[in-house]
Amino acid sequence: MSSGGLKRAKRLIRRKGLRERDAAPTTVRQESGQRVAERFLALPEVQRARTIMLFWSFGSEVPTRPLIDRLDERGVAVALPRIEGADLVPVRYVPGDPTTLTSFGAEEPVGGVRLDPETIDVVGVPGVAFDRRGRRIGYGGGYYDRFLRGIRAFTVGLAFELQVLDEELPGGSFDVPVDAIVTEDGTIWPLDLNSRSSS
Repeated sequence: MSSGGLKRAKRLIRRKGLRERDAAPTTVRQESGQRVAERFLALPEVQRARTIMLFWSFGSEVPTRPLIDRLDERGVAVALPRIEGADLVPVRYVPGDPTTLTSFGAEEPVGGVRLDPETIDVVGVPGVAFDRRGRRIGYGGGYYDRFLRGIRAFTVGLAFELQVLDEELPGGSFDVPVDAIVTEDGTIWPLDLNSRSSS
């Protein structure tokens, strides 16, 4: 597939995915989001982690603020991404630290200590659509693909079940798949090419 064709294919999936996610009732998203959080927290990789990078959810994404609070209560160091030029920079965040609203709707830390990406154990990754091989389609900026390419952390897509497609998503060599996808219904392990539920 040509570069232009790949961009068009992703754009169509992105529009459809956002439309379907936005259409889900707020109460359903909140309840499902709580189940996603419980499954994420139960992952052995998360339970062993000392530093976890999450994202500040916005719009109809899986809500992450309660998850940030719970990890902080556990004594886990939480990082949030801050966009600096073309890069995603992990910044230490403690609930209550000042944030600023970005142009696309998420919050990012104003100050805070920049963390070495090599110190991050787990990254919670946003996305519009995922497939069962761990591929994802984000919002089109490529920030996460560039960031994930250079780190060794365990990566987890946080998504609602409706965002996980059975068909393989279009992708290129620059797209970085995640190691696992957590939804309200289970945990998908792409390396197994099967879905298995976490208790």
